Amino acid sequence: MMKKVKINHTDLEITRINLGGNVFGWTLDENESFEILDQFVAQGGNFIDTADTYPWWINGTGGLSETIIGKWMRSRGNRKNMVIATKVGSHTKEHDYDIGKKHILRSVDESLQRLQTDYIDLYYTHFDDGKTPVEETLSAYDEIIKAGKVRYIAASNVSPERLVTSFDAAEKNSFPKYVALQPLYNLVERPKYETEYAPLVEKYNLSVFPYYSLAAGFLTGKYRSEADFGKSVRGAGAKQYLNEKGFSVLEALDKVSAKHNTSQAAVALAWLLAQPHIGAPIASATSQNQLETLFAATRLILNKEDLTLLDKASR
Repeated sequence: MMKKVKINHTDLEITRINLGGNVFGWTLDENESFEILDQFVAQGGNFIDTADTYPWWINGTGGLSETIIGKWMRSRGNRKNMVIATKVGSHTKEHDYDIGKKHILRSVDESLQRLQTDYIDLYYTHFDDGKTPVEETLSAYDEIIKAGKVRYIAASNVSPERLVTSFDAAEKNSFPKYVALQPLYNLVERPKYETEYAPLVEKYNLSVFPYYSLAAGFLTGKYRSEADFGKSVRGAGAKQYLNEKGFSVLEALDKVSAKHNTSQAAVALAWLLAQPHIGAPIASATSQNQLETLFAATRLILNKEDLTLLDKASR
């Protein structure tokens, strides 16, 4: 059975792959989503990441991903075995970024309804609106935690400064504190996380769940030239990495994956799993094959030589 780890400051036990729910209702319809979710659980997975606004870029408002996950949990009767993370604060075609109290109190109820559950395990500030006082946001979280709607809170796209302010305000007012961080972090996007966020992760002992762990698919090795972007609807997102650094990372991934007889994607995820404080990388899968890759990463142990090679190439 797959090894579980605890999210810091919580009693939540998770498997070390956080299945990304942004594809549910976007590149996967309901039936296909159910298949992936069933396979994920069959292999021991229990940790799913979504947001109230996924996939707003398709339907303008979002909500589809949560709805699909809710229907799936209801039909499988497995809510108590799952650790569900969702988020609040992002924008849609209907509203701007918003982490005000009114928006949070309304959004959490809407998420619970779509997810067909009475509690959310991990609730993220998805994006900071940059204007709501952190005390207002945290007091809303305090209210919904006391009401039993949310178990723990976490932060995603929040600046280092506002994170510190949030911890100070939580300390001062006995508000709940963030237990985890969901940053952009992968082999081709290292400096921002490592210089600005890692010291705070260390200071507050946060669990880290990196998003874009495969850099929009670039780290799978399937995009090596502009001609490759047609391979997937998300292909163009990898364009920015077709440069000297990107190619040197691919070369290192090619070497290490050949040595371990595995895929480049599994190596890229295993590299993340080997970094301090990383709980589980977030990655989505649209096929059985991609799901296998995610699980392969959790079994792959990179040695010092592998890690040094990848570190040098990606610096």
